[in-house]
Amino acid sequence: MDLSTLRKENELIDLFCDLAQIPSPSLGEENVINRIVDYCKENNIPCELDDYKNIHINIAPTAEKKIPILLSAHMDVIGDDSAVKLILDGDLIKADGRTLGADDKAGVANALYFAKKLANDKEYKHGGLEMIFTRDEESGMTGIRHVDFSKIKSKYVLVLDSDSLGQLLTSGASYINVNLELNTFKGGHSGIDIGDETRENAAKLLADLISDLPQGVFHSENGQVITSCNLGGISAGDLNVTNIINTHGEATYSIRSSSVEKEEELKNLMKFIVDEFNKEYSGVAKADITFEEHMPAFEKVEDNYIPLLFEAVAKKEGITPEISSFHAGAETHIYANRKNASGEKFVPYLAGLATVCNMHSDKEYVDYKTMIQGQRLLEAFFRAYNG
Repeated sequence: MDLSTLRKENELIDLFCDLAQIPSPSLGEENVINRIVDYCKENNIPCELDDYKNIHINIAPTAEKKIPILLSAHMDVIGDDSAVKLILDGDLIKADGRTLGADDKAGVANALYFAKKLANDKEYKHGGLEMIFTRDEESGMTGIRHVDFSKIKSKYVLVLDSDSLGQLLTSGASYINVNLELNTFKGGHSGIDIGDETRENAAKLLADLISDLPQGVFHSENGQVITSCNLGGISAGDLNVTNIINTHGEATYSIRSSSVEKEEELKNLMKFIVDEFNKEYSGVAKADITFEEHMPAFEKVEDNYIPLLFEAVAKKEGITPEISSFHAGAETHIYANRKNASGEKFVPYLAGLATVCNMHSDKEYVDYKTMIQGQRLLEAFFRAYNG
């Protein structure tokens, strides 16, 4: 089967291909925004743009005493604005020589196609469906940060941005940038001043300090990494100049943690080690450590309703569920730290409705059959949620 035949036979795949072949780099999503808005108009799907041009869809409830749910996906992709030529290779859809953009247009397509069916089914009783398609997830997450969360009624959120069919991720790691700066108070000549005990080499002291600081996994549970610390880079002195006693050095770290408690424990340990260093080298050198939050933690909640329901539905649909956590970031992290129109904290999950491989590379592909299975999973889950 060629791609054109597949598109004619399957409306979901046709919609995905339609979206995927529209270039939409971060903050350059105008054309795909226009296409989604047109699709909504063509299919009686109520949608509007917010001030940042995120797309909001709100399908009104058709039954009392049922509660809505929110589906979320992002419209931007890794890649430039060059043409996207789609190729079918067996069960795999690829792009010729560039990123495909199935991250996250597979999520957008599955949500949008489901919205079409639900918006035009007046008989089905449900509590309402909300959707948000955001801009700029890949480069800065500015889209999700511009959402007015006070207008959202749903408590539960499925962020359709996981890369594996049947995956439901219940927590994710924060991302903290750490900067370590060290200065000595006297420099000098490596020959003339080397014997002066009041002079220390900042490069050597920085190496000593780094050797005392944590590196790698700081805390894990049940074989999964919860909190980690990673040395990013070191800068001190000049590789071409060896006759100077260095006076300055810097190092950068990243901290990731899906537990706020363990994140604070790690930060306090790093501060303690730096404080002890400063006591030891008082009057000779001083180190400073600072922490900057790039993304807050997405912590697991005690509410197991969605994971248990998702697992049961997936198994019934013949899909192997994977309920786990991930040591990275997504829009789930923003939702997890915001409140809805009722003042409730959102309970988000990162959900997989298709298997996407080699994301962010020119080898990216999506297994189109998993996308079709993902649509069945979404439909079955929504029915069970409203059962």
